[in-house]
Amino acid sequence: MNGDATHLRSRNRQHINKRNGFSHSNGAVKESKDDHRCHDHDNVNLMIKKKSGMENGKINCSDKCGLFEKAYFMRWKAEDVLGVVRYHPIPCVFAACMLFFMGVEYTLRMIPASSPPFDLGFVVTLPLNRLLASRPGLNNFLAGLNTVVFVGMQTAYILWTWLVEGRPRATISALFMFTCRGVLGYVTQLPVPEDFLGSGVDFPVGNVSFFLFYSGHVAASVIASVDMKRMQRWEMAWAFDALNVLQVVRLLSTRGHYTIDLVVGVGAGILFDSLAGKYLEKHAVGITASGGYSALYAM
Repeated sequence: MNGDATHLRSRNRQHINKRNGFSHSNGAVKESKDDHRCHDHDNVNLMIKKKSGMENGKINCSDKCGLFEKAYFMRWKAEDVLGVVRYHPIPCVFAACMLFFMGVEYTLRMIPASSPPFDLGFVVTLPLNRLLASRPGLNNFLAGLNTVVFVGMQTAYILWTWLVEGRPRATISALFMFTCRGVLGYVTQLPVPEDFLGSGVDFPVGNVSFFLFYSGHVAASVIASVDMKRMQRWEMAWAFDALNVLQVVRLLSTRGHYTIDLVVGVGAGILFDSLAGKYLEKHAVGITASGGYSALYAM
């Protein structure tokens, strides 16, 4: 009985040693343990070499040079480059324009402080400026027409979309736009252009002072036009765009705004319409869920 138990323990011990890589034969247990430690030591050395960038006595560049090997442009082929020009011509044109105007900017002779600003829009509309200067009655008529008809139309439409249709996006856009215009107009106050032709019936009415940068006339018109297109009121939108172009020509002819004021006005109208949309998307759910006044916050 004791002999069987001893034999069983011996076999279990032998099985465990074999599983761990050891052997009892001829004192090989010690040698097997030494070999196992040596193998672990070799693995540690190999890991150190890999981390240090060296393997087999040579510098391993896969880790140090892999930044460019995995870079996106390293996978480009000739057909990929040609495909950019073929399928994305507009960004390519912008890239060429960027390089062109970099050359213009770095070689252009700057305007002296004692000279008036150069404005290409003023150069183009010089004949109209002389015509209006020689006919003050015509200048007043066009200014009044612009104020009563176009400025009145865009103001009425923006308020209509909120008060009647329950869509405040255009109204919020106008509030954002005029607030930003007031801040920027006060921060940088541009000089009144030479040959400025004011009118008591032009908006703001009464020959009062106004900010040049940027054009609230143009920006508000763009806000109204964008809303019309969003509601698929295409004929009204195209009519507003056409009237806005005529307004731009009149403002340049009377020197009521610099060209940059008018161009930024277009961008401001688009920008603040987008910001108003994001504002409503963020706040409409919570406000509507509170019950009541939901029409004030409808999209």
